[in-house]
Amino acid sequence: MKHYIFDTNALISFVTDRNPEQQEKIFPLFESVGQLKAGVFCHQHVLTEFIFVLDRVYHVSKVEIVKMVSDLVATPGIDVIHEIDFGNVFKYWPDPIQDFGDAIIASVGIMHKSATIVTFDKKFSSHLSTLGLRVHLF
Repeated sequence: MKHYIFDTNALISFVTDRNPEQQEKIFPLFESVGQLKAGVFCHQHVLTEFIFVLDRVYHVSKVEIVKMVSDLVATPGIDVIHEIDFGNVFKYWPDPIQDFGDAIIASVGIMHKSATIVTFDKKFSSHLSTLGLRVHLF
């Protein structure tokens, strides 16, 4: 089974209408997870960023956020990861990866080398490629 690691922006694009083109592109990946044809390693930091952005930027009600995140983590095929390998994180943050959350995702990619990191961020994708990690840039 193919596994993915979603960047926070992939989750945001899936649940909001901020960019319908991105939403359309990411939908088949979520659909394949829902059909148990693929799995997701989702780090808790991604969920934390996701909650923060929905609350502070998109002003989604906290009740709705709880429902979304509860449904997400209860979805078969989605494994929430809590561990952080700070040794790997600090290899890549703050140089060459400037965003701490992105460095965590890179670390998860190292832990799960067969998984593909999914992002809409070209700069982040470029860093991941130089690290030899599998990346799917939309």
